Amino acid sequence: MSNEQEKPEQERGRTDSSYFDPARRAAELGMAGPAVNPVGCEDPAMSASGVAQPTPAFPPGQLAAPSLPAPQPNSRGGVSSREIWSLTWPQILMMLFQFMVGVTNVWVAGRIDALVQASFGLVIQVFFLFLVIGIAIANASTATMSQALGARRPLRATRYLGLACNLGLVFCLATVFMGFIFRHEIMWLIQVPENIVDLSVRLWLFFLFGVPAQYAISLGASAFRAYKKVTMPLYTGMVICVLNFFLNIGLGLGRWGLPGLGPDGLAIGALISMYSGAAFIFFMLVRQGYFKRAAFAPLRWQKKAVGYLVKVALPAGGNQLSWQLGYLVLLGIVGALPSGSVHALAGMAAGMRIESLLFLPAIAFGMTGTILVGYCLGNGNPAEARRVGLKIIAIGCLSMTLVAFAIWPFVKEISAFMAPSLDVQPEVISYLLFNLLATPFTVGSTILGGLLTGAGASIYPFIIYGCTTWLLRLPLAWWLGHVALGDAAGVYASQAISQVVMCCVILLVFIRCDWARFSMYSAKTSRPAPGLPRSAG
Repeated sequence: MSNEQEKPEQERGRTDSSYFDPARRAAELGMAGPAVNPVGCEDPAMSASGVAQPTPAFPPGQLAAPSLPAPQPNSRGGVSSREIWSLTWPQILMMLFQFMVGVTNVWVAGRIDALVQASFGLVIQVFFLFLVIGIAIANASTATMSQALGARRPLRATRYLGLACNLGLVFCLATVFMGFIFRHEIMWLIQVPENIVDLSVRLWLFFLFGVPAQYAISLGASAFRAYKKVTMPLYTGMVICVLNFFLNIGLGLGRWGLPGLGPDGLAIGALISMYSGAAFIFFMLVRQGYFKRAAFAPLRWQKKAVGYLVKVALPAGGNQLSWQLGYLVLLGIVGALPSGSVHALAGMAAGMRIESLLFLPAIAFGMTGTILVGYCLGNGNPAEARRVGLKIIAIGCLSMTLVAFAIWPFVKEISAFMAPSLDVQPEVISYLLFNLLATPFTVGSTILGGLLTGAGASIYPFIIYGCTTWLLRLPLAWWLGHVALGDAAGVYASQAISQVVMCCVILLVFIRCDWARFSMYSAKTSRPAPGLPRSAG
């Protein structure tokens, strides 16, 4: 019999602050940590006699919620380093698989032609831009679900997943439609060189129809992360990486008995691998009981709950949009250089893929921060949220800086591997030298963005990232690239300078500002904030 079934009826209906105090609950139950409620009652209903009665999280006859992950406290009762690493290493491996996908794509494109490599880099950047809404909804979903699970409300977490999927479907269809209608205008806006416009449009149409698959992967991975089942996104990344490797080399270069379709084969292989990953992760969501009928809440609940999800997702989406648009403008600045623009674009595409070896693990640390900060705030413990956040920043920045130092001596060899063209290799080297120096600041700002998103305070990264990108990086890139230095090295230098400023500002905000007030639950009682549904779920 579970702990919840053994407790007296009056205790199961309690919602006072002591019930959510881990230390007091441990003393009451004689356990090492806080009890986990596998049923997930919400605010109790009062009977006619005045005795609090528990409200079941699921209707009679329906499967119970998946069991909640138990915390792993350290000696002081907080989140342990072991739990941080147990959540982070699978996500780092997942990001490394994503890195291998990007490396394979750029490597195969470079073996086909330098023009294909430049075109592919531009199209991929636009593709990421069209994913910003899905990524924002997925990040907001992780934050809301983690806070709900930290407050022992699994039905609320399940319903937020369903709500996120509904929103994702609407915006995904709208995005694909707009991308198809304005495909030529998009190429004009990002200043694609005339000699690769037709190729870029053709590749874009392939990747545009991969947007639904990426939405599904992002939303499915967000659900597993919220439940601390971070190995499932890892397996999904593994499926995508393996298929992408064999299909891209096979269809792009005509290896292993497959027809060599050139750039079209590259895009087809990427599409097949993305949809295979999407099918796998949603199959596992259904099989493990996280995506079911209970995820689709009544319309009345959705109307109340959508406000907080949008409150987190809107700034997160604005941040992603601003970031990706900034990169497109940066590519436009490089493409408008007086000479060597195509080689600089190809070198930047290759350099960004190599840099992602450091940037993607930083995202993994940030996602771990989103999960743990959400759990801490859902459990009414902002002090622990701040402490674990600083711990993740220290671990992430130190480890990734060491990796950057290990890469530094082999920059020339790595550049030669990624870009066979002798005209492109110097651009790759120049890009890497500037951005490797900025590694601690790039990693730090990325992790801090994840921490604040977990608290629901995504407005802070939105403002800080946006201001440093549009008011510092881009004007500085144009001045250094077109006036002061006259080549792409000025653009790369602007990236490094802006990362330093960005990291310092957002770190100051994390230390000094009261970002915990953006949480879905109050710090003391773990009750829903005003305007959120208080019924079961």
